[in-house]
Amino acid sequence: MASTLEELQKDLEEVKVLLEKSTRKRVRDTLTSERSKIETEINNKMQQRPQKKPELDSEKPAAVVAPLTTGYTVKISNYGWDQSDKFVKIYITLTGVHQVPTENVQVHFTERSFDLLVKNLNGKNYSMIVNNLLKPISVESSSKKVKTDTVIILCRKKAENMRWDYLTQVEKECKEKEKPSYDTETDPSEGLMNVLKKIYEDGDDDMKRTINKAWVESREKQAREDTEF
Repeated sequence: MASTLEELQKDLEEVKVLLEKSTRKRVRDTLTSERSKIETEINNKMQQRPQKKPELDSEKPAAVVAPLTTGYTVKISNYGWDQSDKFVKIYITLTGVHQVPTENVQVHFTERSFDLLVKNLNGKNYSMIVNNLLKPISVESSSKKVKTDTVIILCRKKAENMRWDYLTQVEKECKEKEKPSYDTETDPSEGLMNVLKKIYEDGDDDMKRTINKAWVESREKQAREDTEF
């Protein structure tokens, strides 16, 4: 049966006592040899004790540090919006969002932006960032509401009763670029000419012949009207 460390230490002490009392060489040699064996066993036991501790320590991080399970982040691109005299309201549909903890739905506002983060919804995060709002909003008075499968962002207008034609400045600029490039405050015929010019440049040969014909007929009609007066 293997001896414990405590028993070996007691054996060693006893052998040392016997060595001090013994006088015969053969007895002393035997005791000296036994003492060496016991000391070797004690050293082996001492070396074995710290080896087990690192094994336990190495296992602890695996038990304590759990892998993140929040999944990846999905960018939200589909939404709707409308407005009242006081608020611009953005509607985002997310199935099951009403079932996540309240603190998992976060919205940060600035005067001209907001960003929404929904954490750990069905194993994913959802993010929506809207910058360059068309007009300033009141950060303190803006908020969010969570309804069934829907998050509503409530942006409080700084200027009440001011209609927003677009949600963002970028959207406004894009829409205005799509409009015909004529100034309504100048001669309407000049604006029409710009439109016809663009159609002419982008059109095929048949379109160009049609425009040329219409142009010639229009000039001839204008000339006849001028001579009548």
